[in-house]
Amino acid sequence: MTVWQQLFTKRMLICVFTGFASGLPLFLLFNLVPAWLRSEQIDLKTIGLFALIQFPYTWKFLWSPFLDRYVLPILGRRRGWMLLTQIGLLAVIAALGGFSPQTDMTAIVLFCTLLAFLSATQDIALDAYRRELLSDVELGLGNAIHVNAYRIAGLVPGSLSLILADFLPWSTVFIITALFMLPGMAMTLMVSEPHRAAPPKTLREAVVEPFHEFITRKGWNSALLVLAFLLFYKLGDSMCTALATPFYLDMGFSKTDIGLIAKNAGLWPSIIGGMLGGLWMVKIGINRALWLFGVVQVVSIFGFAWLASHGHFDTIGVAERSQLAIVIGLEALGVGLGTVAFVAFIARTTHPAYTATQFALFTSLMAIPRTFANAATGWLVEGMGWTMFFLLCVVLAVPGMLLLFKVAPWGETQQKS
Repeated sequence: MTVWQQLFTKRMLICVFTGFASGLPLFLLFNLVPAWLRSEQIDLKTIGLFALIQFPYTWKFLWSPFLDRYVLPILGRRRGWMLLTQIGLLAVIAALGGFSPQTDMTAIVLFCTLLAFLSATQDIALDAYRRELLSDVELGLGNAIHVNAYRIAGLVPGSLSLILADFLPWSTVFIITALFMLPGMAMTLMVSEPHRAAPPKTLREAVVEPFHEFITRKGWNSALLVLAFLLFYKLGDSMCTALATPFYLDMGFSKTDIGLIAKNAGLWPSIIGGMLGGLWMVKIGINRALWLFGVVQVVSIFGFAWLASHGHFDTIGVAERSQLAIVIGLEALGVGLGTVAFVAFIARTTHPAYTATQFALFTSLMAIPRTFANAATGWLVEGMGWTMFFLLCVVLAVPGMLLLFKVAPWGETQQKS
């Protein structure tokens, strides 16, 4: 089967819907909630601390064995959990906008935490389903499509919802945003279970064996190097974009500017870069993709430092909007490429017999930087300024690239996607 034949299959179409359903709640926490809080005059330190609310993404491997072991009475082992979490997400997102940041901050924190928990749990089920659905040779392309759809989902809370917020009450905006969970629910009801591996017979087996298999596969040293790589590869990039929306607002851009320019300028570079990256990975392998795409990812951070060096724009014209579009486009290309290779590496590292737990463990490590390191971004920006902060992000991106010498050597081509 050729690369193009692999692209236009039912399995790849399913990856579009898994990516969209997975990305919507996460980007709502990343983009819409910070913009909502900032527009209601909440300070940057508090907004930065909201990154801690995303801790379920970091610790989801703790309850992932339950999704491996237990099957809900409807739809099957993967689809049952997918539908349950999607219903919960729709309800929580719709209710969130009914609170006031000035008077109901405790309730907002609780609902955002519940939103993150449901989203992380949905990711466990979606990742396991996708890993069991795709053959090994389809991992690179399938995960590229998933990641692209994931980023497209970000246009809803990061673009459409921001534009609507200039004309509608926030409560209405959150309800409209919540309705975009419906396509994922429809997909869950229409697809079938892959049944690639039998469920663990006991909860103990579901908890212990995934970790035992990973550690004994190539030994402790190799396992620790892989875990360190998962932790550091996207650290600089993740911190760079943690306060992106407040950064644009502080530069003088309106919410409509951000919605129309910043987000859409990043759409096509991300989609084109991600799709070409996925197709290219079929040819060059995951290892070389991690090197090449990682370099683009690091270089793209410099664009933010360049934009920040201009300081606050007193007037916003064509030139300023063009600069913003160029910076966002370059960053989207870098992140799109880097994430495609990174997620494919995670999928390749996962053993099919322990899909949910190992995938959750690896993606939890991937989420640590954006949860804990990102929580300090508010303090770093207020102490260093935007320009120095972005240059620090470049420095923090280097260790992950250096670990490639050990975990994904350039010349090691036997592990192609």
